[in-house]
Amino acid sequence: MKKYYTRACNFFYGNNSKQLIKKKLALPLCGDNTIAFNKLEIFTKDKKKVYSSIIDINDISNLPFLLKKKISKDIKKIISKRKFIGKNKHMLMGVLNLTPDSFSDGGKYNSPKKANQRIMDMREGGAEIIDIGGESTRPGSKIISTKNELKRVKNVIANFKKKFPKTLLSIDTRKSLVMEFSIKHNVDIINDVSCFKFDPKSLDVIKNKKLWKIIHHMQGSPQTMQINPSYNHVLLDIYDFFENEIKKFKRLKYHRQIILDPGIGFGKNLKHNLMILNKISLFHSLGFPILIGTSRKRFINQISGKYDTRERIGGTLSSIIFSYLQGIKIFRVHNVKEVKQSLLIFENLLNNK
Repeated sequence: MKKYYTRACNFFYGNNSKQLIKKKLALPLCGDNTIAFNKLEIFTKDKKKVYSSIIDINDISNLPFLLKKKISKDIKKIISKRKFIGKNKHMLMGVLNLTPDSFSDGGKYNSPKKANQRIMDMREGGAEIIDIGGESTRPGSKIISTKNELKRVKNVIANFKKKFPKTLLSIDTRKSLVMEFSIKHNVDIINDVSCFKFDPKSLDVIKNKKLWKIIHHMQGSPQTMQINPSYNHVLLDIYDFFENEIKKFKRLKYHRQIILDPGIGFGKNLKHNLMILNKISLFHSLGFPILIGTSRKRFINQISGKYDTRERIGGTLSSIIFSYLQGIKIFRVHNVKEVKQSLLIFENLLNNK
């Protein structure tokens, strides 16, 4: 049986976008009239075969009935506003690793004093979300006990909302007891890279809670994910994964509070990562906000080679701006102020044409 997927493409920006929307020559992307599109890439999957074609939005009415029905349904999701983002043009999620072994900053912020200073710096740098993690999930990392993980994050989580009441708190964990502790201390977002599969009790902990859940894609586990990852079609395989998980979440209370993360570098090689970033706008047809984490990732080194740098700010910024041009608005980053500066300048240039 054939399956169809709809990707918005051929984008316009700023005043040009607004004028085209006003003249009904283009449609707004995710409810944002400063980014519009007038074409669609339609993927067709027939068993394991995948092919695609690009059509103008005005030609949808000429398509076969079932395909037209599917695309019309997808377009409603593509143009709808994303509640989590609201009026923001972008949102930055600052990374706080309270670990000794994270791939880029392990051990730097392990004391409460250093952690709080890091949070203040990221907030002042433009972060609206702080993502706190006590267990490394880099490729090849070791699983630590719940006791050790909770010990690392407990103090910072318990005091976070007292010190930073207006900042969104995200907990990066795969363990239900850490989630439970964080929920008691008013966490806003649960960011589980296993998509609530590592700990069978996780879904029970979050199912009736009014908080945002990140549906994160990872092939395998941190211990195995980079050992020859393979897909039939990485983009569509991740889409199918998201679609199935969204259906599961529909059985839970507050099931619309979902953020999608395709998991750059989590069970993907360079080719996979580039395909995801090249056509990431496909995931808008699922109707939820999208987050990406490209900050300091290995694919930057794989492309830049001898021009690699320790913090990979250049590669991080390039991938973020490229994704922003496709309507991605939430970015998980280490160098908050640099990314904020870059996006503010870029948005200003786009919207003053």
